[in-house]
Formats: sequence, structure tokens, C-alpha cells
Amino acid sequence: MYLGTQTPARDDDDFRVFAQLGVNHVCADPPGNPHDWTLDDLLRHRERVESFGLVLDMVELPLNSRPVEEQKSPDILTKGPDRDRQIDSICALIERVGRAGIPSVKYNMNLIGIPRTPPEPGRGGSLNAAFRWDLTDQNAPPGLAGVLPEDENWERIDYFLARVVPAAAAAKVRLACHPHDPYTPPGYRGVTRVLGTVDGLKRFVQMHESPWHGLNFCQGTVGEMLDDPDKEIDDVIRWFGSRGKIFNLHFRNIRGRKLSFMETFPEEGDMDMLRSLKVFAEVGYKYMVMPDHVPKIAGRDPQMTAFAFVYGYIAAALQAAEAAYPGSTQR
Repeated sequence: MYLGTQTPARDDDDFRVFAQLGVNHVCADPPGNPHDWTLDDLLRHRERVESFGLVLDMVELPLNSRPVEEQKSPDILTKGPDRDRQIDSICALIERVGRAGIPSVKYNMNLIGIPRTPPEPGRGGSLNAAFRWDLTDQNAPPGLAGVLPEDENWERIDYFLARVVPAAAAAKVRLACHPHDPYTPPGYRGVTRVLGTVDGLKRFVQMHESPWHGLNFCQGTVGEMLDDPDKEIDDVIRWFGSRGKIFNLHFRNIRGRKLSFMETFPEEGDMDMLRSLKVFAEVGYKYMVMPDHVPKIAGRDPQMTAFAFVYGYIAAALQAAEAAYPGSTQR
């Protein structure tokens, strides 16, 4: 395991800060639409990242966490007229990523984005993202995806994986899919979020079984699926980790449970993150450990300051994991 980040670098100084803080591995994208990235674009980008002493571990496919209306590949999950062309483009992109020497990609299979209710006050007056089912418009209309039955949703995911997993295996590029954030009851906004439950994620990683097909395991999001996150999370980690299905770790905590939670800094939520990191070490997880979302704080550079705090926490937690499981971390 090793410390990483997906925080976009605003300029070269941010890359320098990552290196100075010991955040030596990054998920960072070249500019522009991923469908248009050439091999030369990817190689130049990798060389730029490496010029700061960093490793480019991952880039993002044109399937992100935004609502499908804002996606660069909307037809894949809406079964639109350009579905095959968009999947072919992603397969070709994965081939270029492999040729550029980038070992992994992350992506989402998202239709309605990341639903949240108004932010709530956290420690010292920070503003923390939250989701309270009783505060949502539970009758909100469907979006571009319309009313999508669960079986049809699975069929569209299966169609995508049938094409993309072999491309990733040929290119030797790991596919890391993020769970649906958060769990919502079936039919919310016309959709059953099939990757919003642990059972759904288990079904997903066993479809088109391959060592190149797994998860961008967001501990915060998985905690949002559980009735008792602290008691349940370690067994979930063991199930996916022991099968080699975790390719990136979003190290995020929550206070609360399924359908009612607030995001927090790692040490103030309900899950024991240090204990969980030792479970990741126990099952042999060997990739990036990175912050995901952070509370909004005050100051001159609030986002980078909040992330720097979490980098420090992760660095210390990795030391503790190394002490418990020698050889489990990388400096």
C-alpha cells in the first residue's frame, strides 16, 4: 500500500507540494476529453508528472461521477444510438493507456450523480457533505435515463463489461469502478442503483471475471450502504480484498449509516479507519490509499489544507499497518 491522491493539480506547485508531502503516487488526467487523448498526450502527461518525482498510477475514463446528463459517454448506460461507438472509444483509450505505461483507470457507472442534502456543520464550524433520506425529494422525477428497471440496468452494465474487460486484460490495465454513492432505495429518480449495495458490488466483480476487473473501493461510500458501518466494514473489506478485487482505496469516513450520514475527516467518523487499514494490509491490498471528499474548512487554501491533513493521517496509518504487517506498505 502507498499514499496517493486524485486531487487535481491546479499548477506545477501543487505537484511539488504532493512530492514534498510524500504523496508520491497520483491519479491525474491530461487536459481535454478522455475520448480524444492520444498516445502522445498520455506519454507527455506521464513525463510531466514524473518530472516532479511522482508516479502516474491512474487516469479516469470518460465515465465519471456526474449525472448522466453531464457525462462524456452518456449512451453507454442510457442505451443511446452512440453506445457502441462510445464503448469502442473507451476500449481504444484503454489500449493507449496501457501503451503509455499507466497501470490503471478508474470510472463510474453513474446515472444520477452523487445525491446529497444540504451540508451540515462539523468540527470547528467546517461544512460537511451529508445525506438524509428524510430531507430529500423522494418523488423527484427521473432524469435522462428515465425509468430504468433493475434487470435492464444490469444488462447495460454487462454489455459494457463484456467489451471493456477483455480490452483491459489485453492492455494489462486494471479497471477500478467506484460504487454508487450513496445507496438510495430502489426506484429513486426512476433508477435502482445496483452498485449501491454490497451484494450488488459482489455480483458486479464476478461478472466477466478477470484479474483486471475490480473496484475503486470507496470506504466512505461502502459505509453509506451499511446499517452499522463500524461493525460491518471489515468483513466487506475482507471479502473483496481477499479476492484481489480492490485496485484503489478512497480512505473516507462517515458519521451515521445507510440513508442518514455526514462525511467526516477520517479520525472523527464512526468507522475505525486505522483498524480497517490493517485489514487491507491483512488481505494483501497493494495499491494507492487516498483521500476522497474532505470537509470544507476556512483559511487561505482550504481544500489543499484539508487534503494535507488527511495525507498526514494516512501516512501515519500506513506506518501503523506496516508495524502490524511488515512488508504491507511502500515508502
